[in-house]
Amino acid sequence: MTLDELVEQFAQNVAAQTDAIWRGDAKTGNKHAKKYGAAFDQLRAHGNAGRDALAVLFNHSRMDVRVMAAAHLLRHRTAESKAVLEQAARGEGLVSFKAEQALKRWAEGAWALDLE
Repeated sequence: MTLDELVEQFAQNVAAQTDAIWRGDAKTGNKHAKKYGAAFDQLRAHGNAGRDALAVLFNHSRMDVRVMAAAHLLRHRTAESKAVLEQAARGEGLVSFKAEQALKRWAEGAWALDLE
């Protein structure tokens, strides 16, 4: 798979997970979480080039996709990721809450999505 295809897989599965959560379908949501996690692992296997490819999602039309990409790239693209998360955290709802939590875990030193 190309880097662009992996980024698209990440975005599609983040969106699908969010949609499943809104429907109350946690089982399907978890399935999609595993898929975007696997896409990130494959991107990370390409080193910084894979991580940089994911940063295109900072401008995605869906806030949930922007937030998840930013959460995964906090170590690699800290300033940009924090800006995305801070903007999202100003809103309300589940995605804003996730952004707040990512920022909180980062500040506490407990963030652990991409430690390699």
